[in-house]
Amino acid sequence: MAKTLTHIGSRGEARMVDVSAKAATERVATAEGRVMMSAKTLRLVLQGDAKKGDVLGAARLAGIMAAKRTHELIPLCHPLALTKVEVDIAPDRRLPGLIVRATCKLKGQTGVEMEALTAVSVACLTIYDMVKAVERAMRIEGIHLVEKRGGKSGTYRAKGA
Repeated sequence: MAKTLTHIGSRGEARMVDVSAKAATERVATAEGRVMMSAKTLRLVLQGDAKKGDVLGAARLAGIMAAKRTHELIPLCHPLALTKVEVDIAPDRRLPGLIVRATCKLKGQTGVEMEALTAVSVACLTIYDMVKAVERAMRIEGIHLVEKRGGKSGTYRAKGA
């Protein structure tokens, strides 16, 4: 079943989707990504010894701020009154690296997937920026939507999530 692209008009022009007729429902989205680094760099981050300061705290704050400004970064995104943005960062010594997960929530007429993905992306970039002097070979990987709930299309959950 082919889906139509809602941000493209009949003549191929970009347009912002009119969501005014949609019911306001609770919408939640969770996204995730990873910052891969050496075990030595991970220890430095977890011990709080980075020269630029609290890497994890700064990344959480950056992710929250980014989610709130997604409409300024991604063309045609609606400005949203988010009611919750949570950014969790957990070490994974097996990678080694950090797992970044963001959840966004609101009661509104459009979803919050882009806000969750933006929060993860900017949190990962902040981690990279704060410790790049120690390790430039870090990699940001696997940014994806884990789950979304609410709205007309219902629930989506990534395979293996």
